[in-house]
Amino acid sequence: MDKIELAKEMLCFIEKSPTAFHAVANVEKSLLEQGFEKLEGLKDQKLRPGGRYYTTQNGSALIAVQIPAEGAQGLRMVASHSDSPCFKVKESPEICLEGSYVKLNTEKYGGMLLNTWLDRPLSVAGRVFVKDKETGLPVQRLVNFAKDLLIIPNVAIHFNREANEGMKLNPQVDLLPLFAQDKETTLLGLCATQLGVCREDILGSDLYVYNRDKGRIMGADDAFIGSPRLDDLQCAYATLQGFLQAKPRSFIAVYALFDNEEVGSSTRQGANSTLLADVLDIVTCGLGLCASPLEKRIFLQNSFLLSADNGHAVHPNHPEKSDPTNRPVLNGGVVLKFQGSQKYTTDGYTAAMVRSICKEHGIAVQDFANRADIPGGSTLGNISTAHVSVPSADIGLAQLAMHSAFETGGVGDTQAMTDLIRWFMV
Repeated sequence: MDKIELAKEMLCFIEKSPTAFHAVANVEKSLLEQGFEKLEGLKDQKLRPGGRYYTTQNGSALIAVQIPAEGAQGLRMVASHSDSPCFKVKESPEICLEGSYVKLNTEKYGGMLLNTWLDRPLSVAGRVFVKDKETGLPVQRLVNFAKDLLIIPNVAIHFNREANEGMKLNPQVDLLPLFAQDKETTLLGLCATQLGVCREDILGSDLYVYNRDKGRIMGADDAFIGSPRLDDLQCAYATLQGFLQAKPRSFIAVYALFDNEEVGSSTRQGANSTLLADVLDIVTCGLGLCASPLEKRIFLQNSFLLSADNGHAVHPNHPEKSDPTNRPVLNGGVVLKFQGSQKYTTDGYTAAMVRSICKEHGIAVQDFANRADIPGGSTLGNISTAHVSVPSADIGLAQLAMHSAFETGGVGDTQAMTDLIRWFMV
């Protein structure tokens, strides 16, 4: 498959993954098609050499493993995240106004570029919990209104002369999406209709507003991609493809997809939980590895984690925002991310490991660091290694307009990340 076809498949994956719940469901579908077995409930069970397993948490996080046929001296892990900045729908969201409008009460999820959500076709997706007819217990059902359900209309320039001067938007005032005119219409009522259940059977929900704009190949030379949720579903998809293509011989290959990175990761489905450590304990115990604390320590020291989360490309209109010497560009390949504060965990040793693989297999690699006077964000590496003590490097793919409702990346970079993970997991 060439780089453009892979990019198109990645954009299709993103379109089918409007929320973290859908992203995990789509990854799970791919794993099942490849013959992976689900570890139900993380209970102890005998695992076999050569086996392929996965488990989920909260419907929004997933960890999969591939076990070598003959022994393992450590782990080769890659982590990405399933969530993206957006608006979360509040409980009892309908707000009626002027007897003619119904809008939805929402709140920010993550650090958003707010103005990019104005005047776009939007919809709602997520999950609801429906009362099971037999057990009476709540059962998760995914919902996705694949139609232009909402819009957040801008204020006309005639009423808002300062709009082009960088007006500050208030999420509770300026950014509530227009939903309907019929005041009897409710969001959960529409969910019930889509699922073929009674409104009274819906016991809970986690619903999010998402951008309906489709991902696309862009540029006079087809060099760019544009899509919602490139951060971080581009990495989630590329690392999954590399993981599925890998043929581990000496290391257990691990694919981790965490939720809630955009809001700090401190949930049971986030990187700042025991989820990864718990799954690794189950796998190593099920294989009879790491019988003593010393054996476990040696096993982890022989392991390695790549934290895959997109990074900032040099901006064509604002190159001054980038570091003077560490300046990734679109289609420049995998980005190695550095920060002295260790918000990115890459150091000399782990950078050397990544560069060695890239050099051996002809994979483009470039470096990123923030300007010393501009603080950057954090990601999964330092959070994950606080629970599983292994050498780690933070990597990603270069993009523009991070946390916009519609982001821009390079058409060839998905292939670079896929290739790195395939050769990393040997």
